[in-house]
Amino acid sequence: MPFSLVKAIKSTHMNPINRMLHCIGAPFYIFGVVMIVGHFLGTSDFNLMTGIILWSIAVGLFLTGHKIEKNLRAMTLIILFRYFGSKIATYREAYACHPTVRPRRQPR
Repeated sequence: MPFSLVKAIKSTHMNPINRMLHCIGAPFYIFGVVMIVGHFLGTSDFNLMTGIILWSIAVGLFLTGHKIEKNLRAMTLIILFRYFGSKIATYREAYACHPTVRPRRQPR
């Protein structure tokens, strides 16, 4: 059965409080990541600590929302790992890619 990313996201964000916390946290997350990346690329005068704080606040809001909904295992990274895992499995089945077996080393 193929994994649907959109269906997984919709089914793990049913509680209105969780959705509200995600709507509040998303801009913090985006601005935090932009500030962190901008700092390391040297393209802007963004403060690294401010970016880390914004990003941390966003993650805290996301975790709080999932805690209220009682589905902490539905965090984005876990959903993405499941999604890419299913894509890799489908690719392996379609192209019959099997990991090669390495020969064992002989004891000396």
